[in-house]
Parts: sequence; C-alpha cells; structure tokens
Amino acid sequence: VQLQASGGGLVQAGGSLRLSCAASGGTSGTYAMGWFRQAPGKDREFVASITWTGRSYADSAKGRFTISRDNAKNTVYLQMDSLRPDDTAVYYCARGYGSDYRNYADWGQGTLVTVSS
Repeated sequence: VQLQASGGGLVQAGGSLRLSCAASGGTSGTYAMGWFRQAPGKDREFVASITWTGRSYADSAKGRFTISRDNAKNTVYLQMDSLRPDDTAVYYCARGYGSDYRNYADWGQGTLVTVSS
C-alpha cells in the first residue's frame, strides 16, 4: 500500500486545516489507519487512528481534531480545528493500529503543518 499525505500548510493560531491521506495499491477502507506527527527535535507522536470499530485520539487532539475516512475514495482525513503553535509538525499517515508507531507498517511521506502565533 502506498500512502500520499497532503493538505499541510501555514495557518494562524485558531485556524483549521484538513489533511488527506490517499491510499493506492490497496483499499484504505479495509485497514486501520492512523496519523502521527513529529515536531523538530521531538519524537514521533500519535495523533489519531481509525478502525472499522471506532476512532481514537491523543489527549492533545481530543475535541479539536477529527479523523474520518471515505472508503469510496480510499482516503483518510484529519480535520484539525483550533490549531495551536504547538501543533506545528510534519504529519504522517500510516497503515496500522493503536497508538504505537511500531504497529504501523506503511507510511506516507509527511505533510508540514505550521501554526503561527
């Protein structure tokens, strides 16, 4: 499965962005998928995941971010609202499950999100 993340950019604090992750070579609808992020000088951290039974979020994302999927388009989304400067990071989508990045086998190339204060 190849994953292509897009939708990053520069936004002011309080703004919104929607990230997309398009899957090819498979169908994202059959997989559990997740979003991670990595800020400069920091470890990669879990943001959100979606399976066929539900969704899970990091505490930092709860109430502000929403993960969803469109199986017809083989695409997973991450709607990010009320963005803060500490959300600045490269965001990665991946195929796998849970909050541990080691459970994810396939990764997209990442898309940069920059939130200005």
